[in-house]
Amino acid sequence: MKILVAAAGRHGGTWEIAEEIGRALVSELRGSAVVRVARAEDVTTVEEFDAVLRTMKVWLFSSGPVGTPPKPAEDPVDVTRLMTLSGARGHVVFPGRIDRSLLRFGERAVVTALRVEDGDYRDWPAVRAWAGEVAAALKPARTREVSGHVERG
Repeated sequence: MKILVAAAGRHGGTWEIAEEIGRALVSELRGSAVVRVARAEDVTTVEEFDAVLRTMKVWLFSSGPVGTPPKPAEDPVDVTRLMTLSGARGHVVFPGRIDRSLLRFGERAVVTALRVEDGDYRDWPAVRAWAGEVAAALKPARTREVSGHVERG
C-alpha cells in the first residue's frame, strides 16, 4: 500500500507533524505500507497512491491553536466544505508551536494580542494516536509482510 501525507504551512511546525504521522503510519501498518511525506505544493499527481483523495481514502489535519489553554479556542479553519469536496473520512486539529522569529509582523501582532508565549504546544502522543486510528482503518484484513518505510518528497 502506498500512502501520501501532504502538508502545507509557513513555519515548519505542520511539516514536522506530517513527518510524525508518516512514521506512525509505517509503525502501525508494520511494514505493509510505503508512506511518502511531501509538501503539498510539490504533489503533482496522486495516481500512484492508495490513500489520498476523493476516489481514495482521505483524512485531514490542521495545526495552529497555541498556548495553555489553546488559543484560538475555535477551529482555525472551517473545513466543512473541504471535507465535503475531498470526501475526507475525518479531520483533527492539533496544537501548534510559536516561534516569533519565524512570524510576519501581522502574525506577531495576533500572537501578542492573544498573549501566547513562544513554545511548542504540539501533542506528539495525540498525533501518533490519530495516525494509529488512520492506520487501523487502512489495514487490510490480512497484513502482507513487506518492508515499509517513510519517503520524504
